[in-house]
Amino acid sequence: MSRRGLLALFLLLGACQRTSSEPAAVAAVPDAGPAVAPAAATAPAPAVEDSAPAAPHGPGAHSDAMAALPVCSSGGKAPLDAARLYYDEQRYLEALSCAARAAALEPDNAEAHAERGMALSALGKVPEAQMAFARSLAIDPDSPDGLLGAAHLYVVELPSSHERDELGLLYSERGLAKPGMLPDMVVQFALISAMAFNDLGQAEEALARAAIVLSHEPNNHEAMYERALALFELCRFAEAKAAFSSLLGNPQHGAHAHQHLGLLLEREGRWKQAQAHFDKARELSPEDFPPPPMPSEAEFREAVANAVAALPEAMRKDLEGVPVSAEELPADDDLLSGEPPLSPTILGLFRGPPLSEPCDGTETPCRSVVLYRRNLARAASTPAKLLEQIEMTLHHEVGHLRGEDDEELAARGLE
Repeated sequence: MSRRGLLALFLLLGACQRTSSEPAAVAAVPDAGPAVAPAAATAPAPAVEDSAPAAPHGPGAHSDAMAALPVCSSGGKAPLDAARLYYDEQRYLEALSCAARAAALEPDNAEAHAERGMALSALGKVPEAQMAFARSLAIDPDSPDGLLGAAHLYVVELPSSHERDELGLLYSERGLAKPGMLPDMVVQFALISAMAFNDLGQAEEALARAAIVLSHEPNNHEAMYERALALFELCRFAEAKAAFSSLLGNPQHGAHAHQHLGLLLEREGRWKQAQAHFDKARELSPEDFPPPPMPSEAEFREAVANAVAALPEAMRKDLEGVPVSAEELPADDDLLSGEPPLSPTILGLFRGPPLSEPCDGTETPCRSVVLYRRNLARAASTPAKLLEQIEMTLHHEVGHLRGEDDEELAARGLE
């Protein structure tokens, strides 16, 4: 198998699972008042001893302090070619040793540094991998392996964050736009872009990138999952239901497929069927889907009222005449009120113009805030965390009432 083919396998099998599972609630959408989401060491030098102890192979099979590398045993091949062969065989320590030698012999070889980065990444040496990819791309900003390795590191391997997803997306989109890219590389760049766009709440773009992958590989389960997730976020519920149903037997995505089918059936009021899917998702992946601290409707209304009463005086004054209500789930009309639609997992919503703008007279009251019981409960791990999330979501929606957009709210820690 070619090294790019193996990297594709590395991407499309277990290593393609994001380090953290998708949040129960999606990040806020600009201008619509949705809720808040729930949700360096130096690189090792080539060794000088043949007798350096061998380390286990494979991601995670390493110690925090890497021993000196063994001498590159290239078998008569160029060190970079040997590194690629070792990587194909998942012998990552030997791959690193030969890539390090190749980089030492040719310090300006972008591919040698990219190969070092991929071996370091596979060994879990993230800071060193970041430096190796940075050097590769400083030498050649269009290095295919440098772009692919960096994109995979930031979007797939590291825990998801807005900045990491944005950075990884820049790398993957640059690779995807590069003319003459081999089809298997196009597939890998498009898949990483689909993941990053979904994580960033840009479902239309995620759907388009998933379509690129599926045009090349119709049975690519990773792309099928990203497509299903994008359809759900775009409120194309019938299509999302069919897409998630096709993934129920998939060992990597079955739990998330059950969870999303539960969310879809819940929206239809089919509570018993929805709960069966939630229970199955928890059975398959208890860490991703722990039991939510679901209060009764009366308890939730009381918690919301208490949160309003605890607001600073200036905030309470701004809320005068603005009802704050508790609902089970976002209504379709609210989700589809703008373009793109709001996520079905928003935690709260501010309706109407900000205080600085006049009401148009078509709505009574013209401004309101709503918090969603089921989405909020799934965004919290304990009853105490739920109360914190209610408070934070309320602050977020009052921010929209005052005219702040999502960028301003994120800067204040209310993303």
